[in-house]
Amino acid sequence: MKSVALSGNKRTQRGSSDANSLRKEKNVPCNLYGGKENILFAVEEIKFNKLINTPEVQFVDLDIDGAKFKSIIKEVQFHPVTDRTIHVDFLEVAQDKPVAIHIPVTVTGTSKGVLSGGKLRMVTRKLKVIGLPAALPETIELDITELKIGQTIKVGDIKKEGLTFLDAANAVVIAVKMSRVATATEDGEAEEHTPESHEEVAKEETAAAE
Repeated sequence: MKSVALSGNKRTQRGSSDANSLRKEKNVPCNLYGGKENILFAVEEIKFNKLINTPEVQFVDLDIDGAKFKSIIKEVQFHPVTDRTIHVDFLEVAQDKPVAIHIPVTVTGTSKGVLSGGKLRMVTRKLKVIGLPAALPETIELDITELKIGQTIKVGDIKKEGLTFLDAANAVVIAVKMSRVATATEDGEAEEHTPESHEEVAKEETAAAE
């Protein structure tokens, strides 16, 4: 997993009044926990723009007044009206300590079912896993090449070295559904009428989800 650097300064005061003052100055109140002690600090709001808008999971190498910590973002709070970042929780990680985290799902290949006119559905876009930091990937990559219409990939079907999946084993992650452009042939396979690439279908599904 990639790492990004982020610097901040310890907060000299606590409480909502201090937090509100920081936000007015375009700083974000933050909390680092999971280590020897909880550390309250603040980071310039502009530094979070790229970090929290990427779909990938990344380690964050924190520099807080010169002290170094390896961490991951565990929770981000946004303003309900403006969507500005108003608070961020970081979890300190150690190489010998397992971490539980949600990791996004990505697909590779072109599904046989999609080539036959079926529709690709990403039912679950993030999976919760636990593993040592060195084993954590940026995404859970799934090859959908062999998926035919009516077939699915479930959590229990996914094996990644060093990871334990915490979602229910029977939870569907990806499915290929019958669509109006597909019909059955004599051998039970679907016949293509107006083929769509899985990229086009994925874009359509993403647009619908948004």
